[in-house]
Amino acid sequence: MLSIKPFRRLWIALSLSSLGDWLSIIALTVLAPSLTSGGPVAKGSAVSGVWLVTLLPALLFGPLAGAMADRMDRRITMITGDVLRGLIYLSIPFYPHLTWIYLAKFLAGVITTFWSPATSASVPNLVPKDKLERANQLSLIGTYAPAPVAAGLFSMLALISEGISKVTPLFHANNVDLALYINAASYFISALTVFSLRQIPRRSAEDKISVPSTFKSIWEGWRFIGQTPVVRGLVTGMVGGFIAAGVVIGLGYSYVTDTLHGGGAGWGLVFAAIFVGMALGMVLGPRLLRGFSLRREFGLAVTAGGIPLALTGLIPSLAAAVIFAVLIGALSGIAYTTGFTIVGLEVDDDTRGRVFAFFQSSIQVILLLVIAVVGFLSVGLTKLIAGLTGSGSVKIGNVVYASVGQNIVILLAAAVAALLGWSAYRQMDDRKGIPLREDLLAAIRGEPLVPAPGQANPNGNVPPRRSGLLIAFEGGEGTGKTTQARLIAIWLRELGYDVVTTREPGATKVGMRLRALLLDTAHRGLSPQAEALMYAADRAEHVASVINPAIERGAIVITDRYLDSSLAYQGAGRDLPTEEIAGLNRWATGGRVPDLTVLLDMDPAAGLSRRKRSADRLEAEPVEFHRRVRDGFLALARADPGCYLVLDAARPAEEITADIKVRIRGLLPDPVPAAAEANTGSFPPVQD
Repeated sequence: MLSIKPFRRLWIALSLSSLGDWLSIIALTVLAPSLTSGGPVAKGSAVSGVWLVTLLPALLFGPLAGAMADRMDRRITMITGDVLRGLIYLSIPFYPHLTWIYLAKFLAGVITTFWSPATSASVPNLVPKDKLERANQLSLIGTYAPAPVAAGLFSMLALISEGISKVTPLFHANNVDLALYINAASYFISALTVFSLRQIPRRSAEDKISVPSTFKSIWEGWRFIGQTPVVRGLVTGMVGGFIAAGVVIGLGYSYVTDTLHGGGAGWGLVFAAIFVGMALGMVLGPRLLRGFSLRREFGLAVTAGGIPLALTGLIPSLAAAVIFAVLIGALSGIAYTTGFTIVGLEVDDDTRGRVFAFFQSSIQVILLLVIAVVGFLSVGLTKLIAGLTGSGSVKIGNVVYASVGQNIVILLAAAVAALLGWSAYRQMDDRKGIPLREDLLAAIRGEPLVPAPGQANPNGNVPPRRSGLLIAFEGGEGTGKTTQARLIAIWLRELGYDVVTTREPGATKVGMRLRALLLDTAHRGLSPQAEALMYAADRAEHVASVINPAIERGAIVITDRYLDSSLAYQGAGRDLPTEEIAGLNRWATGGRVPDLTVLLDMDPAAGLSRRKRSADRLEAEPVEFHRRVRDGFLALARADPGCYLVLDAARPAEEITADIKVRIRGLLPDPVPAAAEANTGSFPPVQD
């Protein structure tokens, strides 16, 4: 990977900047208490203040940074950020006051909040797509490997600074000045490295920014995350993983030193074990699970991470804690690398910056909140148990839990991480129907995985589709289903897909005759059961002669109405048993269900008022009938929200189309960036 010159330069800049970040945290946590005149509590508060102002910028500016990362020149953002951070840290030795330390660290944190998503979003532009996972591994190593290097470097610089401070006024006796000078230098060198990097794409003066305001950009970024199942699953797993990480950070030191009696050396050993595990997970994980689904790997790693964390709380042993710390770190490294790789592969370049910013800011916010709460929660639980039993220590068999509140909090965090990880796994699983155990064993043995038709391989490549997509548009009368189905079909054809548009009833010769019978106002006396059977007959012929052949050749089928219409109209509208209608239609369609159902919802009275032609037999039904139909559609969507996109049909048509495109893009075998789509209809003029 480092033989790719542009990526190598970015990686060097990232490593230097990360070294500066870690070195600044260590230096300022040493400097802050030395400037405090109070006792241990005041000095401890000074250190906590440094952590607070380090994490706070993400809470305040994370979404803004993501929006700006997609709107500004990423290269200029990185260069400017490095220079400003270097100047800020360079100023601290000349004005070593606690207030300025907090303000300087806060300002540097704000700059980092903008710098990080610009860097992360640039990586996919510098490496081939099939090497993106390895590039993300190296990027994460460049982010976290400098941590122990910074600790050792600080110790060495502190000794040197102590000697120099006796001969020059540029160094104070606090032993951190030289570290801060080196810290500033690391940022300046990083800026020079990025300056020499010309391959990062930048916006030209002619580029159109589709988002007219920063606030709208932020809102659309959050809406994108909410409407994109993959990103939503990543967020779910990320929350669980970093709740567990926050507990490790917040309780780790006191748990190791007090409960496990490991002292500072024991905590240092556990801390080092976590980083060793992360390195192993980042480097060895993808090799051991080569070919395994990235989506499955992410959810599985987060879920499995709860197991060693729970064992840490159950087994109060320092040796065991070190082993479990390696496992926790390894699973964290796998999840972190995999999550960033998924974003790089599946998120458009125009929105990638804000998604990275959302992740990075949310990580810090979660850590901040958890670290602030877990100490009080563990103490409170210990006191509660002491009040009930007379002692904060609990003995189970031969095992003694000295401060049992800590163990309970660790177990709760493990349970939350495992539950949210499993939820993420279920949301993101792209190989449904294929047993997890079968995939795992095949990946470990290095055997090819059983292909899942129409789904991306775990390495991000998409095999030829042996099965297409079925997208159904549903809704009441006048909601605009036909219009939206036509617009989406045009969009997909422009992207190069084989698209088949169809409708129910009446897509076949048999269906046309059934449609005439079903919708003719002369047949008002038709029984509900006969109506349901006729719709099922039309659907059976429709699936057999139109839908199945198209999907088998890999086409995308867009149908204006499908089986949900029977469940809503004949079930809810005609008051027939929904279970019976569902069973009838499962038999008629051979179990063929849509990959996505777009439900356009609006008040039935408003929808009926849109109709300009004469009413057919169903349109002529009273408004109360159509209200029951609407309730039936919404009930189906609530029962299986992952398979539905419910939209307010009263909104402007272009907004509805944009939302449908966002959702469908995640289902396509080769998503095309929105920026590219905007240019597909224009060609440069030919000039002599």
